[in-house]
Amino acid sequence: MSKVPEGEVTREPSRGAAQGPAGGTTGRPAGGAAQGPAGGTTGMPGEGAAEVSVVGPDGGEVIALGPIQMRIVEDGSTTGHRLGIGEITLAPHTEGPPQHRHARHDEGFYVVSGTARFTVGQASYDAPAGTLVMVPPGAPHTFANPGDQPAVLLNTFTPDLYVRYFRDLRDMLAAGRELTPASTVEAMSRYATVPATDFA
Repeated sequence: MSKVPEGEVTREPSRGAAQGPAGGTTGRPAGGAAQGPAGGTTGMPGEGAAEVSVVGPDGGEVIALGPIQMRIVEDGSTTGHRLGIGEITLAPHTEGPPQHRHARHDEGFYVVSGTARFTVGQASYDAPAGTLVMVPPGAPHTFANPGDQPAVLLNTFTPDLYVRYFRDLRDMLAAGRELTPASTVEAMSRYATVPATDFA
């Protein structure tokens, strides 16, 4: 077995993938998946191949929450609910949710553009583009955009439990309810999340 040079990644073809040059995969499942728009697959590959999700820049499920927009690009349906991913856009001078703790999922934030401020207990960190913040279960945290430019964050949930929280907030607004700290905490509580009252 040859050693993979440092800094490179090799991937084994998934079961049922068609072989390409030098033993790589062609990106087409064996057996010939049905072709979808723009040459992509429809998600109906040959027997044994996994379904691949491709979400374009205008795709996903957009949830408008006042000055915060969440675009859900993976709700867990492709990953067996092991991972959910969203793109958060924070308007300038926007506060995030009350500081809180998750009990049943890890949460990650990758700053795509702008600068976000993360508060972890009593410490605050200004995070420019290119910064990754990982929050394990039990760690108090929140985020905000105190700057003059929008901030865009890639937000991950492992497992995908918390995706439904954002849908609940959307439904609350649609029902005419205001998003207050109290109503936000109420929605959080459905997903093993509690306010970090010791840092309120």
